[in-house]
Amino acid sequence: MPKGNVVFVLHAHLPYVHHPEYKFFLEENWLFEAITETYVPLLRMFKRLEKEGIKFNLTMSITPPLMEMLANKSLQEKYINRMTKLIELAGKEIERTKNENPKKHKMAKYYYEDLKEILYIFKDVYSGNILNGFKEYMEKDRLDIITCNATHGFLPLMEMYPQAIRAQIEQGIKTYEKHMGRKPRGIWLAESAYFSGLDKYLSEYGIEYFFVDSHGFWYADERPKYGVYRPIITPNNVFVFARDPESSEQVWSAEIGYPGDGRYREFYRDIGFDREFEYIKPYIDPSGVRMNTGIKYHKITSKQTPQNQKDFYDIDEAIQAAKEHAMDFLRKKEQQSKKLISLFNGIEPVIVAPFDAELFGHWWYEGPIFLEEFMRQASKSSLVRTLKASDVVDIVEKVQIATPATSTWGANGYNEVWLNGTNDWIYPHLHEMVEKMTELAQKYPNRYEIKPEIRRALNQMARELLLAQSSDWAFIMTTRTSVEYAVNRTKTHIKRFLELYDMVNSGKVDTKKLSYYEWTDDIFSDIDYTMYLKTEK
Repeated sequence: MPKGNVVFVLHAHLPYVHHPEYKFFLEENWLFEAITETYVPLLRMFKRLEKEGIKFNLTMSITPPLMEMLANKSLQEKYINRMTKLIELAGKEIERTKNENPKKHKMAKYYYEDLKEILYIFKDVYSGNILNGFKEYMEKDRLDIITCNATHGFLPLMEMYPQAIRAQIEQGIKTYEKHMGRKPRGIWLAESAYFSGLDKYLSEYGIEYFFVDSHGFWYADERPKYGVYRPIITPNNVFVFARDPESSEQVWSAEIGYPGDGRYREFYRDIGFDREFEYIKPYIDPSGVRMNTGIKYHKITSKQTPQNQKDFYDIDEAIQAAKEHAMDFLRKKEQQSKKLISLFNGIEPVIVAPFDAELFGHWWYEGPIFLEEFMRQASKSSLVRTLKASDVVDIVEKVQIATPATSTWGANGYNEVWLNGTNDWIYPHLHEMVEKMTELAQKYPNRYEIKPEIRRALNQMARELLLAQSSDWAFIMTTRTSVEYAVNRTKTHIKRFLELYDMVNSGKVDTKKLSYYEWTDDIFSDIDYTMYLKTEK
């Protein structure tokens, strides 16, 4: 009997934020929150399902900047220090909440035990590098880990520079191989952004499949016979999957999606902002800027309820809600599959449900419970099964040849989140950097025939260029959160790149300054600037 195939895809990405020059740096907390609330909870979920003998299948991209940060010893030590402080705070909260609301006291005890377990898994089970946990489940064939382009650069706006596109793809693959010990089969293109012809570059590097948003299929050069519910293959022999809009709406929609249920934890109430300053001071930014601690005592209640009137959160009530929503999602996938199988005369549909990984746990605290329960219940279903994207590539027999349309995810689906009046100033600089990088790569085509300090400077230029290209800075400028940091990061990488360019051209490298840049912008230790020689084939 034909079944519906559900391909759940989690895109795990954070920009490269590492500031070894500071003992504490606010934006590094983005990584620490994601480890605590998303990445370790996912590993716990895998372990529980494995222990129960549940066969789950999940596709997950872990981007090169995230891999580099997770493997970075300095960030691992900072994370351990941060967690140690949080556990201390959680212990104080147990005492403090004894005379407050019983639900707060219950949650204080929960957080204390939970944070201790997370630190134990991070520090003792995986010795600080949780990439090994994800690798373990990839090797057990439960997890399909794919790569992304090097710094999540927005490829459609590099279309006029083939060498920049190749450098993004090549470094992304190289970093994946360094950490995962094998070649990636698939790629998540940054921001799911595709332009006609990009598949040629993916094919050159042996990438077998990628993903686009739904309208990439709806407006393909030849409309796919099965819509977004079967992969297509491009003329350059790369499989393409498209996002199922129904799954996205059910899980992600701000209006009707599951995460908006009143029983779930309220993200925006945190004791980092609620407790008096002197009490919370040792646990926030040392400059005195208040920040999230992850200890939250309130539930959403309703969207109309003001923040200061939210009800108290109950973890057991929220777990029950997550299980109900997982069952509801499964029933919807079963109904959707039955309908599609009927429409397709028995051909099995492939329902692709991609989400930002950080939605599960960080933004939606109960998301990992939802996902775990969905995998548990789906393993018993007679109507649907979960598959990894690579499974589909391996078993699919007939595939339609078509070229997807230019498209992105994000508001309105066509580049404008990453190119608008708030961020358009960055692109002339990025283009100039690519041209200057190419010029020097052509001037010094053999990396072994130049002075070591020149080679180091050229490699650091490549790092500064890739870091400046991160799509996150343009995204942040559009969304108006942490704008100052995004602008500073962009300007800093441009400035450092141009300084190094002048040093190389003059033949006088300031090795002290170069060493500092290598220390602070320390991504991709294996980088090779000669990748910018690959201008065209």
